[in-house]
Amino acid sequence: MTTRRTFLAASLAAFATVALGGLGGLAQAAAADQSGAFFRAVEMDDGRGVKSQLDRGMDPNATSAGEPALVVAVREGSMGALRVLLAHPALRIEAAAPNGNTALMMAAYKGNAPAVDMLLAKGAAVNRDGWTPLHYAAAAGDDGIAATLLERGARIDAVSPAPSGSFTPLMMAAREGHEDSALFLVDRGADVRLKNGEGLTAAQIAERAGHTSIAQALATRAAERPKGEQAN
Repeated sequence: MTTRRTFLAASLAAFATVALGGLGGLAQAAAADQSGAFFRAVEMDDGRGVKSQLDRGMDPNATSAGEPALVVAVREGSMGALRVLLAHPALRIEAAAPNGNTALMMAAYKGNAPAVDMLLAKGAAVNRDGWTPLHYAAAAGDDGIAATLLERGARIDAVSPAPSGSFTPLMMAAREGHEDSALFLVDRGADVRLKNGEGLTAAQIAERAGHTSIAQALATRAAERPKGEQAN
């Protein structure tokens, strides 16, 4: 009798383990399906679909290949989805992709001024260690967004991480060939004499990239500005 009871107990335990494992697999599959539907809605700018998934318990900070939903929405220009995500009380506005990009940085690079305004209204950080939204606005040559960020207190001479060259926003504008943006930043107080990790000024970076007119314009500004003087 004892042997039979032991056998029955072991059988029931094994059955329970298999059953629970099956249920766990089903739960994982259901979660994957919900995540897939959620991110499809974000990418296709289906605001109603995004809200529906959030109402069903989807995490607004969920990631796809490491990218938070908020960053994906901005990258895809999904403004309806962005509005829905920003309205969620549990959203983390500074959630970053594996490469460090935040939603505000992405919006600045994409030249999406409405998204920039919406993110700033929700408290997105203008200044951060390393790459900043202003770096991205300068790289994209978007003076309007750059002006908005500066009005919000963006550090005009913020320096990117050393491994990536210690670039300022001015250096990014110069390297990418945006002369108007480079001069705009200089007029707003960017230091034309700063050097990157290779010991190059913005003018020298522009020259190396083949942007001779920018290099000349910046060299002229540097010569016109007495040492230590910054624009107002």
